Amino acid sequence: MPADKFGRYVWLIEILRSHPNITFEEISSYWENSAMGDGKPLPWRTFMNHKKKIETIFDVIIECGKGYRYSISNAEELSGNDFRTWLIDSYSVLNQVNADKKLLGRISFENMPSGNNHLHTLLQAMRQNRVVTIEHQSFGKNKPSSFDLEPYHLKVFNRRWYLIARSPRYDKIRTYGLDRMHWVKLTDRTFEMPADFDIDEYFDGCVGIMGDKEKCSIQRVVIKAIGPSQNYLKTLPIHPSQRVIEANSESTTFELYVRPTFDFLTTLLQQADQIEVLEPTAVRKWLHDIGSNIAHKNN
Repeated sequence: MPADKFGRYVWLIEILRSHPNITFEEISSYWENSAMGDGKPLPWRTFMNHKKKIETIFDVIIECGKGYRYSISNAEELSGNDFRTWLIDSYSVLNQVNADKKLLGRISFENMPSGNNHLHTLLQAMRQNRVVTIEHQSFGKNKPSSFDLEPYHLKVFNRRWYLIARSPRYDKIRTYGLDRMHWVKLTDRTFEMPADFDIDEYFDGCVGIMGDKEKCSIQRVVIKAIGPSQNYLKTLPIHPSQRVIEANSESTTFELYVRPTFDFLTTLLQQADQIEVLEPTAVRKWLHDIGSNIAHKNN
């Protein structure tokens, strides 16, 4: 599919997401004044063709309601699909930059520093349920080791790609950083993806990529934020379970149900001295100890 057509579909989805219950005339006006239309209105036939293609490619259903106003009928389903939302949002920005040369050099993207060269092989393995052999060197290890994996899922966290895969040797699901892989090779062997494997259930209560439930159970964590951190945490929650349980002019108290892993603790540390862990005591102590170690090493 030509990239410009894909961009048109994404543009139309974005218009309907940001302007629900919009008429065709209004859509055409936005089109005419965008880099897409180049000063020309949107033809009716083009709109109907794009509407059909969007449903086929993205599973986004555009319906006509009262007053001949258009909206996305399955908008809630779309917002709940992280991959589709990420794809549409990312391509929407790229689409605008490519269409409007005035924006070149004025938008910066976060770079994934390494591991990208393994993505194609791993995606092919996932698509065909094929076992891969990798050479992997964990941080802290003197030399790499090679072993087989059954790739289940790919996840991004803190500018790094991670593979969640089953190790046939240990019969366990583990997480592997792509930036620590020296090479990845497809094998002729296949595996059967477990029908009951759910990535959301696997990372239930997790912040980051540490999903070992045997080492860390879900706990109720209460934190109090002051200053700018109050609004930062309100607009960008640490975890989906986060909610405000108390607020006043000076502070906001949040409740979360998470696994207090190292990833979670380092996320809290990003708020510096503008948060306080109220409970549980163990998490409060862990955070205090980390802060003390940092202060000691910098004295």
